[in-house]
Amino acid sequence: MATADGFGSQRVHKDADRADLYGGPNVVIPPSHLMASSHDRNLSSSKMSNQHIEEEVVSSEEESPQVDTPSSTPPVVTSDDFALAFDIDGVFVKGGEPIPEAVEAMKYINGENPYGIKVPYIFLTNGGGKTEEERCRDLSRQLEYEVDPGQFICGHTPMREMAEHYGTVLVVGGEGEKCRIVAEGYGFKDVITPGDIIKTQHDATPFRKLTDEEYKNSRELDLEKVRIEAVFVFADSRDWAGDQQIILDVLMTQHGQLNTRSETFDEGPPVYFSHNDVLWSTSHEHSRIGMGALRASLEALYKAVTGGKELKTVAFGKPQMGTFAFATRLLQEWRSETCGIDKPPATVYFFGDTPESDIRGTNEFNRSSEIEWYSVLVATGVWQEGTIPRFPPRKICKNIFEGVKFAIDREAQKLRGRGASFSMFTDDIKSIQLNK
Repeated sequence: MATADGFGSQRVHKDADRADLYGGPNVVIPPSHLMASSHDRNLSSSKMSNQHIEEEVVSSEEESPQVDTPSSTPPVVTSDDFALAFDIDGVFVKGGEPIPEAVEAMKYINGENPYGIKVPYIFLTNGGGKTEEERCRDLSRQLEYEVDPGQFICGHTPMREMAEHYGTVLVVGGEGEKCRIVAEGYGFKDVITPGDIIKTQHDATPFRKLTDEEYKNSRELDLEKVRIEAVFVFADSRDWAGDQQIILDVLMTQHGQLNTRSETFDEGPPVYFSHNDVLWSTSHEHSRIGMGALRASLEALYKAVTGGKELKTVAFGKPQMGTFAFATRLLQEWRSETCGIDKPPATVYFFGDTPESDIRGTNEFNRSSEIEWYSVLVATGVWQEGTIPRFPPRKICKNIFEGVKFAIDREAQKLRGRGASFSMFTDDIKSIQLNK
């Protein structure tokens, strides 16, 4: 896969020393600073991004840049100088149904706009629990536009790069066997679920009993031989009490050996979460608690049952810098393979609904990336109009359609400043070449 020289490389800003954001899933042996550490992830936003961003913050009432639009329908061409990246829940979808403006936004970025411009894009969501292929089928149906797995990142997608480093792993969360299937598809060789442990030792969770289907799909284990090397929470737990009990048992073993108990409680395997969102947007009128809340709960329980030991966990997903770096590589691969564009974009607009993950991660990654990452906050999900975002975006829009229109208009304005316009290009142009 063609990758432009220097694409995705990072210039670490002298002030960007927040350990809960930096580090990523490309590891040989996952270090302790791989992703978000548990003791320093709740940083305040004061001075973190305000000085860098406040000059560019635009209120939701401000109109998109005023630009000249062509008088006739131009040929559809593909932009090679900017790209788009989207969160999903609260941006395009809410409660399993598309947000009213979502379908029109998809049409707009795929050429149905006054400029005849198509813009390459990817989806970057903290959600998971299904294969990328299944998520893409769902999203294609919801948005009435085909989404390819090559342009889709779940919260647990970067975990596939860790499959070669761990043998036996405990995978938690999701519906039925879906997360086991995802993990095995990533190449994990021996995947155990909480259901396997409960089936083998039914009193492991006194108040949770397996359904007939769960019992049928779970596997009996030889507890004398099982040694769990890592715990991965792939998706939201459907049974917090039972899953936390199983995870705690594993963490309190001697080096993951299920039939042992550590005396020091510091010999257990590492724990990885696919994201750290405490809240997420659903069909309910108020945001619901998610995996970040489970993480906080597990850490509190571990401290309580071990007499004060601190549990250090690791999170992938947004706002972690490794996830944005992974997204940068995926975006370039997608542009190269499907659009024939072998250079990085100058700007990537990221659209999200959660200041604490979407906006924080975009702003921080922008400070260290050679590519401009431009944060856009929409008011259709977790963040609500009338409140002050903890992490200020560079643009606020009422919905995703207004957001993508703003981004394309802004790029048209930049072209106009260079004495060019989208309408100047002809039918045989396969990608926009800016006169710099």
